Amino acid sequence: MCGIAGFMADDARAGVHPDDDAAVKRMLDAIAHRGPDAEGIWRAPGVVLGHRRLSIIDLSADGNQPIANEDGAVTAVVNGEIYDFEPIREALVAQGHTLRSRSDSEVVLHLWEDRAEGFVQAIHGMFALALWDARRRVLVLARDRSGKKPLFYRRTRRGLAFASELHALVRAFPDERPAVDLAAVDEYLSLQYVPAPRTVYAGVYKLPPATLAVIAPGEAPAPRRYWSRPCGETLGAPEDELALELRRLLDGAVRRRMVADVPLGAFLSGGVDSSVIVALMARASPRPVKTFSIGFPDADDSELRYARLVAARYGTEHHELVVAPEMTTALREIVAHHGEPFGDSSAVATWYLARMAREHVTVSLSGDASDESFAGYKRYNPARLSSAFDHLPAPLRPAVQWAMGRAGRWVHPDVVRLGGALDQGEAGRYLALLGHFTAADKARLYGPAMASVDPGATRRRFAALLAASRAPDHLRRLLDLDFQTYLADDINAKVDIAAMSHALEVRCPFLDTAVVEFAARLPSSVQSRWRPKHLLRRAVGDLVPEEILRRSKRGFGLPLTRWMTRDLRPMARDLLLDQTARDRGVLRPEAVEALFADLDAGRGGADRLWTLLVLETWFRAFVDG
Repeated sequence: MCGIAGFMADDARAGVHPDDDAAVKRMLDAIAHRGPDAEGIWRAPGVVLGHRRLSIIDLSADGNQPIANEDGAVTAVVNGEIYDFEPIREALVAQGHTLRSRSDSEVVLHLWEDRAEGFVQAIHGMFALALWDARRRVLVLARDRSGKKPLFYRRTRRGLAFASELHALVRAFPDERPAVDLAAVDEYLSLQYVPAPRTVYAGVYKLPPATLAVIAPGEAPAPRRYWSRPCGETLGAPEDELALELRRLLDGAVRRRMVADVPLGAFLSGGVDSSVIVALMARASPRPVKTFSIGFPDADDSELRYARLVAARYGTEHHELVVAPEMTTALREIVAHHGEPFGDSSAVATWYLARMAREHVTVSLSGDASDESFAGYKRYNPARLSSAFDHLPAPLRPAVQWAMGRAGRWVHPDVVRLGGALDQGEAGRYLALLGHFTAADKARLYGPAMASVDPGATRRRFAALLAASRAPDHLRRLLDLDFQTYLADDINAKVDIAAMSHALEVRCPFLDTAVVEFAARLPSSVQSRWRPKHLLRRAVGDLVPEEILRRSKRGFGLPLTRWMTRDLRPMARDLLLDQTARDRGVLRPEAVEALFADLDAGRGGADRLWTLLVLETWFRAFVDG
């Protein structure tokens, strides 16, 4: 696990300008936390590659990067882990390749030699990489299938730059500061994150997950997708057989992620997913597993007692930390590492969880990414039911919308939101269920600076992804959508930043390619029934305490209603309504006041105020500063 950065000049004959060479060093300094064990810079005519190393496999200097092939024609920097590297390495050696280390990253070079653009199909793991081929004179950028490891790029006056973290890429070129993309701010207010390939800056991009770009000097990157969740024949085996196969795949995924030359542990939240990972680790490990859990001061908000059930059952070496409201001061540091607004409040808890874990281990396994493969979110059921609206006779549709609007006031605010979006198609309905600010909300909220922004971009993005999905039914199309958006740009981004801020590697068995591809072919009737993740629960029922299996899903976010109503309210109000925020013109002060009034009256909205608080914190750190 590492950090990478680099630059390719448009004019190789002129070489890399000294300012751009210095910019690569600045980027490496900015991401030094990702790789505190070693730094390496490699230069060739027109190209600079840089690397910060966190040693996980092959702790010797032979594993340092940048790393080259036998004749030096191919040089690479790799961030991440290739889990199946050992059989690949054996095959490469048998074919006559010479590898100088035991590092998993080195196989990438020789696979490129053998397979060119097809090399990425042969590797499975979490990775973001850059590779320079001196013979073909191309730079290759690639990212893993689920977007576990990040990679950002931008064009500058003299070439193409890339880095593992956005803030490094922006601040390394102080005389070429990009403009804020207000359309990206709009998408952030819908989703609490900025979806790829967009970033909050105009002209700066995320390389999307499962894409590869082969770039010649002077060319613009044109990423192409090399993998998608399969949509072939639906698995038709009996449910018992499917459960056994899922158990076998998960066991293999966990064992592959336990290969390391450094101490290893696991995040344990007290939910089904992390409990399964800890159980399988305990069965595979000759020593007690080190487990790490986060809680909150109020028992109603905390899941620590469920984590303790699992820790006791498997005899783990268990560690806990309680996150209190005053610890949200870490928000400034979290925003700084993300480099753009990121409003998922669980980022704070994850940041402290990673810090605690790093005091004991260098690698931790987690239960993330189960929900996007095994239909774990409660929103899937109302989304599926609402699709029946499209099949109603046209005269009945207004009456149904009216009824949902009226009844929703007594049932749940989400029913009102969904009712108002019934006529907006599959994408609009789903966005109403998971979105934070609707188009109507934004019309009330936006100040003059946002006047020209189109608030429909996210709905069109979702509609395009749903239309492109080859999944055979509604639920699996939604799973495809979440896998490409929420998983990659929220869950994975959150965990990467929280962990790498503390030089901790986090591995996710539920993102194993075999597990993901198996889940994608499951029939919807097996995936989710009266409660989410039906097949997964059946497959692991003997591993998890019954009390946890019966529990409803609970998120990992902060207890925002409690905290924003009391502890954080003065700070949030001061920041969002002071003169600096008013002069920015992004938000209308009276609309922000109305959100505080809703909170005070018990009408909710704490998550919206948190989303705005993060946005203003980012503006002050990266724009005002």
